[in-house]
Amino acid sequence: MSTILELQGLKKYYQTHKAVDDISFSIEQGSIFGLLGPNGAGKTTLLRMITGIFYPDEGQVLFNGQPFNAMEHIRQIGYMPEERGLYKKMKIGEQVLYLAQLRGLSKAEATQRVKYWFEKLDMATWWNKKVEDLSKGMSQKLQFVTTVMHNPQLVILDEPFSGLDPVNANLIKDQIFELAKGGSTIIFSTHRMEQVEEICHQIVLVNLGKKILDGTVQQVRTDFKENIFKLNYEGQLLPEMLATYLFQVKSSGTGSLTLQKDAGTSNNELLQYFMQKGLTITGFSEVLPSLNDIFIRLVKDTHSISRSFEQA
Repeated sequence: MSTILELQGLKKYYQTHKAVDDISFSIEQGSIFGLLGPNGAGKTTLLRMITGIFYPDEGQVLFNGQPFNAMEHIRQIGYMPEERGLYKKMKIGEQVLYLAQLRGLSKAEATQRVKYWFEKLDMATWWNKKVEDLSKGMSQKLQFVTTVMHNPQLVILDEPFSGLDPVNANLIKDQIFELAKGGSTIIFSTHRMEQVEEICHQIVLVNLGKKILDGTVQQVRTDFKENIFKLNYEGQLLPEMLATYLFQVKSSGTGSLTLQKDAGTSNNELLQYFMQKGLTITGFSEVLPSLNDIFIRLVKDTHSISRSFEQA
């Protein structure tokens, strides 16, 4: 796949504060990319540089291999910020048509696209409502429509599931997958790690303005594995069976154990040990850490390192 977006050594300073400190990564066309980090990590500043709202103090953004030009490229981007950006007193139908025409659509094209998305997201009866009459979740669906109705190549979604109930969250999630299948590239910014594991192909984790992790979701989870396995068995497990140097018990349940192997113990040694004790093994699988566990560990580590430098 070709690269649609590349960030090269981006830096952004606010007086003495380094909001973004030498961050580089690339995003492939048609992928769903997770931009992760705690509050204040630099995510929003990065997104604003990608969309041309801010200019980097150093480094550059390449869009389809060319230096990003806001006037030329912005119509190929859809940006849904975490903050609401809609006119509260304006009728929804009129507002969305207006925003679509700002994106370069004719009134006829805009009307067709808006009706298509309103029907797709169960919003057909909203046309004459005002934004101020919408719930938070309804406003979120409306902002999603205004972001994607002009068929952008790059869709940037900052906390897109905020305020949505499970039904509407699944509805938006399905649309994200459809957009990616259709060739759009999605940047998904959030702190909800379970959503990232389910949706994203690749992630970047930033903290304190720096990139601290970059890779596919599966590769990242594999890189941080800790020799933890789940064992399912039939038979009677006696306490003395667990008194061995081969592993440590992390948790147990009826007919199952979660174990952390000793670094020198092979899978075969572990399985043979239990079979020799008279147990029948019915399942054995490695337990990879969740992105949430990795996120917490790395963010804590970088904060600890930062504090040690400040105190030195």
